[in-house]
Amino acid sequence: MAVVAPPSSGVGVPPQNDEAEVAVLGAVLLTEQALDQVLVDLKLRPDDFYRPRHQLIFRSMLRLKEKAEPEAIDAITVCDDLTREGKIAEAGGAAYVHSLPTMVPAVGAVRDYAKIVRDHSILRGLLATAHEIQERVATEGGDPRMLVEQAEQAIFRAGHAHEAKALRAIEDVLHEELDKLERLSKEGQSLTGTPSGYRDLDEITGGFQPGNLIVLAARPAMGKSCLATCIAENAAVDHGKTVALFSLEMSEGELAQRLIASRAKLSGDSLRKGRVKAERWPKVLQATEKLARAPLYIDDSSDLGVLELRAKARRLHQREPLGLLIVDYLQLMRAEDPRDGRVEQVGKMSRGLKILARELHIPVIAISQLSRAVEARPDKRPL
Repeated sequence: MAVVAPPSSGVGVPPQNDEAEVAVLGAVLLTEQALDQVLVDLKLRPDDFYRPRHQLIFRSMLRLKEKAEPEAIDAITVCDDLTREGKIAEAGGAAYVHSLPTMVPAVGAVRDYAKIVRDHSILRGLLATAHEIQERVATEGGDPRMLVEQAEQAIFRAGHAHEAKALRAIEDVLHEELDKLERLSKEGQSLTGTPSGYRDLDEITGGFQPGNLIVLAARPAMGKSCLATCIAENAAVDHGKTVALFSLEMSEGELAQRLIASRAKLSGDSLRKGRVKAERWPKVLQATEKLARAPLYIDDSSDLGVLELRAKARRLHQREPLGLLIVDYLQLMRAEDPRDGRVEQVGKMSRGLKILARELHIPVIAISQLSRAVEARPDKRPL
């Protein structure tokens, strides 16, 4: 069903382009290859058409294509299908369907026409989402931070509706994965995700995979933050991946010093205390220039909850697609509900980060601190 503007919004006709819709349908009736283009390249759907009769005609085309023995798609077969479904009158009648091919400026431009249809559909979706947000704020009230999170999530979904996943047959997934594995085999490439920069680790993992939440846990003072910072540096500087590093423990100044020391191969303590020899300064400057060009983003907010983190990540991902997100560390994040027990709070944070990883299709690394209680045992091995 088409998304229409609510009467109270003050908008007359919602965003739509009747000529583009007609051109898409007419082009498909002239050549079936046009349907493959708009389905595969732009993921055009019946609901993307504003006019209900155009939705019916496009659905009819999809039915013909999806039959066990696909039928030709032209004005005659579409009219026959609509007649069998009892929808021919709602679709404008046989004469209207037959007139569509005569209103196509250029069949070769069907992809451009379809893009216009899809873009107007996205705008209508945003319009409806904005109205829903307005209604929710006016009628429900509640925690403002939660409302902001829900609003941003709704807008993100509206803007990426054509990327949303649906149920898929295992056959389709297997074919896709087989093609990927064959390509990797031919290229001799074992790294399929975001690299850590550590060869042995990458050999085991194949890189950090999109959609995964990786928890890096250790006792205090074991070097968790140092490892996370090095992974961020390697991924951004050496491999050009956009990395977001949320540090709730160290300030951005401390992180900058640690990154410079790592890249310049200097002692962090010497750099911090100004004990770098004059002949080593060119290395410091070169390291700084390399880091400055890297797509690495730092947030050192000390009071950060999952809702704010997800909102910031979405905004950055919209501007520059992320390759990796790191949180240092999990136990320092602010709980959304302080009444929950600590275990439940950490569980909700972990779940929120996992949802973010799946939503943005990126790997998320969460640093976690383990209890010191093991140090009191004579045998420090895990039980």
